Amino acid sequence: MLKKSLTRKKLRDKIFHDVGFSKNFSSSLIDNFFESLTKEIIKEKKVKITSFGTFKILNKKERIGRNPKTKIEAKISARKVVKFIPSSIIKEKLNRK
Repeated sequence: MLKKSLTRKKLRDKIFHDVGFSKNFSSSLIDNFFESLTKEIIKEKKVKITSFGTFKILNKKERIGRNPKTKIEAKISARKVVKFIPSSIIKEKLNRK
């Protein structure tokens, strides 16, 4: 299966071509957006972007996991994860035929 990632460079080039901002300004814009988003998620524990979706911090408890290859059990430590819930608009676009 071929996996393609949307990189910061691809985003920068898209803004450069579609909007006409310089590549330096486009890179700065993207970096500032992701930095602001990260800070807000950490500060507020939940960030909603209208017509796109919601980012939430979830607390995962410590648990026992198993390596699927070796079947050896290992402790998975408690941690925080970010969960993304797409908006109904995104869900509709995904499920259109």
